[in-house]
Amino acid sequence: MPLIRPAELRDIAAIADIYDAAVRHGTASFEIEPPGQTEMRRRYEALRAGGYPFLVAEAGSSVIGYAYAGPYRARPAYHWTVEDSIYVAPQSQRLGAGRALLRRLLADAQAGGFRQMIAVIGDSANKGSIELHRAAGFRLVGTFENVGYKFGQWLDSVLMQRSLGPGAATAPDKSGAIT
Repeated sequence: MPLIRPAELRDIAAIADIYDAAVRHGTASFEIEPPGQTEMRRRYEALRAGGYPFLVAEAGSSVIGYAYAGPYRARPAYHWTVEDSIYVAPQSQRLGAGRALLRRLLADAQAGGFRQMIAVIGDSANKGSIELHRAAGFRLVGTFENVGYKFGQWLDSVLMQRSLGPGAATAPDKSGAIT
């Protein structure tokens, strides 16, 4: 099992490389051009400044995957809902890194006071990600059909959702603070 730890600035190059491969060769992300290290650092810093969890999976001394939770939508009513993103280096897929990252991400998001996690999975053919989320307690809530166009084909977005902690059973902290 890989070591799961909070991401640090020193991990940005590895994170950018992993995402580069996902953008160039996969349909999990609907980005067409992979962002460079400067943009990945900006995204990392914005998420961390917002109090969102950002993790890496490490095997030996190599970062083999990363995951983060970010805002689902910008409007205030969505404050307690996050969207997850998980990427694992191609050579490290199907070895448990994604499962370990998601397990820790769920725990960290719940500890942060978030109540719902949304997975927006690129491409309904992405069975690995769909099953990863299902095994972690996510349920299918819908599919947006043919909403992305990449690699000469139309792609779906699969929407899955999982409650965190008390979910919608109680009102959130009235201060709006994420703890």
